Amino acid sequence: MLFKEILGLTHIKNHLASSANAGRIPHAQLFIGPEGSGTLPMAIAYAQYIICGNQNGENNGQNQVCNTKCDSFSHPDMHFAFPVANSDKVKSHAVSNHYMEEWRKFIKEQPYGNLFDWYRLIGIEKKQGQIGVDEAFDIVKKLSLKSYEGGYKVMLIWMAEKMNTATANKLLKLIEEPPDKTVFLLIAQNEEQIIQTIKSRCQILNFPPLSEEAIAKGLEAKGLLREEALLLANEANGNFNKALDLMNRDSEDLVFEKWFVQWVRSAFKARGNKAVIHELILWAEEVAKTGRETQKKFLHYCITVMRQAMLINFNVKELAFMRMHIDGFKLEKFAPFVHENNILPLVAELEEAIYHIERNGNSKIILTDLSIKLTRLLHIKASPYLDQNPS
Repeated sequence: MLFKEILGLTHIKNHLASSANAGRIPHAQLFIGPEGSGTLPMAIAYAQYIICGNQNGENNGQNQVCNTKCDSFSHPDMHFAFPVANSDKVKSHAVSNHYMEEWRKFIKEQPYGNLFDWYRLIGIEKKQGQIGVDEAFDIVKKLSLKSYEGGYKVMLIWMAEKMNTATANKLLKLIEEPPDKTVFLLIAQNEEQIIQTIKSRCQILNFPPLSEEAIAKGLEAKGLLREEALLLANEANGNFNKALDLMNRDSEDLVFEKWFVQWVRSAFKARGNKAVIHELILWAEEVAKTGRETQKKFLHYCITVMRQAMLINFNVKELAFMRMHIDGFKLEKFAPFVHENNILPLVAELEEAIYHIERNGNSKIILTDLSIKLTRLLHIKASPYLDQNPS
């Protein structure tokens, strides 16, 4: 993968290339960035730069054979680990090696893809994947072997926050003192979910969300007109994966929007109307039929909507990037019902629901309970001096 194929992030490309040229290659690095910011393609391009001994800031050096192997993601010194789960293909003890064919397809076609895209590709979207202890044994085994070409070996661990505690403890010593010319590249979205002992052994590199201009150029390269590209780039809020989904009308946010609108409309009607509670229960049953990853992603979407509504309510519209696509529902009309007196409890209830779903609680009960709480919280009045007319 070429550095020039990665959108934006020129300063990070220059930093990684120049440090490698100078021989300053940390043995463990942690790339942290939001979804769609390019952490995975950047890590792959950097690994290729190191393994092939490239120079001058690009992956087209003298070692053409090495670069060709890396371009097909099949170089024997470039190793990958990522979240997996048992499936129809792998009945037990699933590890990354079982899904390498699908993984190469994923990073070739969706290098900016998210965890849900990956789960959907391998057919585990109704499960919660992880990087388990079986994976740790595999990593130790791979890195105990000598380098195929006598140079660097690189282990890329994508979504490193999905390592469970047993896996992290198993890899702790190896990350701290890896074999000679062995580099760990950990890629994560949520720094807080990575245990401190792992973080303390890594050099951390933070990735910002992509600029609107970088996303727009990426969309234009896909054939979109400039005006529409800029519109989608603004809505994507730094996430190129979301921009692509919006362009292809394949964004899960479109489904989440339908669920959200149905949810809040029922919540508003429920006050003083006990019959509407039945609608909320049916809604909870519908969402509970999906996988836990989908449910968590939907609740994160709801948190985003609440925050966007609050920004609009507080007249900070320049920071409100979200567009609603359902006829008859305007975020501007919903915004007055999200204010200083209920935003914190709203977000707290959504985060608590995510917590319980992640720990295998009964989704129908969790979502029904959340719905009933929502009916109360949305009817809390704003402070008089900030109250606005929702009409």
